[in-house]
Amino acid sequence: MTAPLTGAVPGEPTNQASRRVAVARTRAELAGLLDERRTDGRAVLVPTMGALHEGHASLLRVARGNALATGVVVASIFVNPLQFGPGEDLDRYPRTFDADLEVCGREGVDVVFAPTIDEVYPGGEPQVTVEPGPLAEILEGRTRPGHFRGVLTVVAKLFGLVRPDVAVFGEKDYQQLVLIRRMVADLCMTGGHGPLEIVGAPTDREPDGLARSSRNRYLDEDQRERAAVLNRVLLAARRDATYGLGRALGAGRAELRTAEGLDLDYFEIRTPDLAELPDAPAAGTPARALIAARVGTTRLIDNLPLAIGAGEGPG
Repeated sequence: MTAPLTGAVPGEPTNQASRRVAVARTRAELAGLLDERRTDGRAVLVPTMGALHEGHASLLRVARGNALATGVVVASIFVNPLQFGPGEDLDRYPRTFDADLEVCGREGVDVVFAPTIDEVYPGGEPQVTVEPGPLAEILEGRTRPGHFRGVLTVVAKLFGLVRPDVAVFGEKDYQQLVLIRRMVADLCMTGGHGPLEIVGAPTDREPDGLARSSRNRYLDEDQRERAAVLNRVLLAARRDATYGLGRALGAGRAELRTAEGLDLDYFEIRTPDLAELPDAPAAGTPARALIAARVGTTRLIDNLPLAIGAGEGPG
């Protein structure tokens, strides 16, 4: 017998704004709502763990744009225990369901799927899961073993339940986006009307450049100020990338040396599909700078696209 999965379940909506959005708690309710609302238009899915902020709102707007007037937008709200490791913040992950429904209503979501853990994982932890492969062993995977197995498993289940034509994910979780695209390609996943399209939406940021995240609310005022260095590291790397890979890495590391109270996990520059770059990439080679660090007890991630230049340049 498999062990039960634990975690809090979002509460019921209590305000008038929330009631504008249809809420499904079970697979049967979801199927019924999709049958009612999905005509000849496309279905667009935005998977979330709730605690929605302006970054999520930007994903919902991208989804609404992809669905057009005749399509249906589905947002899932589910704190997935399978992607949390021992000692991670499953129990304290913020649950703000009423406020989440207000965001969904404001951004044109038609259906919110907010299942219980037992509804997603009947019988406890599943015996069959999605194996993410070697790409899940680098970057986030080094620190969070098993994380992407949980992510891909729940995303695959959501794809099967919703059968979306389009699914929208934020570029802030860039490794996740790359892995989901790889899963869809390798497993020949399709949507309701043909190929399943995975859309990556740009990272939404605070005025000082900090990537919006549900975990930002854990930061006190001093930590919040220190956290802004993550974006400055990436911007420094992008600024000097025109002079070559070495200069880009050096600029980012120099910015890191100015940071206080930052526990760096990684800062790397890789190809857009997260392979290692050659020591001397050709001029104009596209790349991705990625960083993860703890500020206090809060772990934050960020990334930016950049292009590697031809040489080391002056200095």
